[in-house]
Amino acid sequence: MNIVVLGGGPGGYVAAIRAAQLGAEVTLVEKQALGGTCLNVGCIPTKVLLHTSELYSALKRESAEIGLDIPQLAVDWKRLQKRKDKIIRINTGGIGALLKKNKVAQITGTGRFTGIHELEVTLGDGSIRTLHFDRAIVATGSSPSRVPIPGTELSAVITSDEALSLPEVPESLCIIGGGVIGCEFASIYSSLGCKVTIIEMLPELIAAMDRDIVRCLRKEFAAAGVDVHTETRVELIEQTAKGLAVTAVSPSGSLVIEAEKVLLSIGRRPAASGLGLELLGVTMKKGAIEVDRNMQTSVPSIYAIGDCVGGIMLAHVASAEGIVAAEHMMGEPSPVDFRTVPSCVYTRPELSSVGLTEEGAREQGLEVKTGSFSLQANGKSMIMGETGGLVKYVTDARTGEILGLHIAGPRATDMIAQGALALRLEATVDEIETTIHAHPTVSEALLEAALAVNHRAIHSH
Repeated sequence: MNIVVLGGGPGGYVAAIRAAQLGAEVTLVEKQALGGTCLNVGCIPTKVLLHTSELYSALKRESAEIGLDIPQLAVDWKRLQKRKDKIIRINTGGIGALLKKNKVAQITGTGRFTGIHELEVTLGDGSIRTLHFDRAIVATGSSPSRVPIPGTELSAVITSDEALSLPEVPESLCIIGGGVIGCEFASIYSSLGCKVTIIEMLPELIAAMDRDIVRCLRKEFAAAGVDVHTETRVELIEQTAKGLAVTAVSPSGSLVIEAEKVLLSIGRRPAASGLGLELLGVTMKKGAIEVDRNMQTSVPSIYAIGDCVGGIMLAHVASAEGIVAAEHMMGEPSPVDFRTVPSCVYTRPELSSVGLTEEGAREQGLEVKTGSFSLQANGKSMIMGETGGLVKYVTDARTGEILGLHIAGPRATDMIAQGALALRLEATVDEIETTIHAHPTVSEALLEAALAVNHRAIHSH
């Protein structure tokens, strides 16, 4: 089987490696750097900045409390940028080594389909190379969305790509969009001394997550001086002598927010145009490539995965979809379960979620029982100085089956794997209750919240 993969992000390179493991002859085409959005301008670089900003903020606030005498504490922004770039290089190099180990051929260039078994690649020197394939996987990712708001063309209006590499920390930043990306950048820049304002059209930040854990983040933002305006629509961005002025309309009336920079953080859109797919008869919907549950398009020889198919735009979803596509085209049944997709927000506190929210479960007509446990009563969270979070289960009231797990607090993005596994195994809350959790750990809160479903929490006041 001769397979071509177009795009070397977390979906594309994983698909290429899995197909090669199953015996295919694989060629991967990537126009820029391996790792895609996630590694180069997304997951990895933002977490580098978040790690430093969180340490800086914590030490500034709590150094005396935890017994550290730090006479002078400052952020070296240029050195931090160098560390970010170094970690990106290490990771991209690692992907290259994995591809080489699995004998995946690599081509740097821009691909366009010229037939249902043919891809034309424009190389860096302008020359054309034609690749013939039995199957192809499109993994071209996404790009930041832009909205038709007057003033978005101004040079100080940036996207998340530019926000990662600003020459210096701005004095003030207005973030349009209170989703995952917007909230993470709010955490980064507010921790570094920047005055941050978030404007969100919806009634709450990070709309897809359980309201109880989002409230924990709202409290932290309030303590950090981040202004949040929900149910607010931006109408105009103007240049002023001091920077930018953002005019918006909220339920209480019109407001104007002045800021040095404005960050457009209103999500991402599939990068699926200009690939020649429509000419081949590949069905598209709202700019995304339509696929079936095997990630196969309406043209049997072409599959698509990751952000370019829309849906849940997360790196780990793209990787899972890549495995599904590779295994299907190689005749192997795939066991990946997309009901167990965790969502993570790397703010302070971290937020994570898997399965149904309480609101979502009730909207489906399910009878539910919930159990919550505050990290104020968790010893490890006290030690870490991060007690402003909680753990919450959503369970089926009749069977006790776990329908969702939602966490706000330290290590939330690591601990959510327990919830994903519980959903995969159709575990009940009783099975969590009878599993011994180590002490002292933040994960003890998972046990206490499970006990709280049936009002048996030991350490709840």
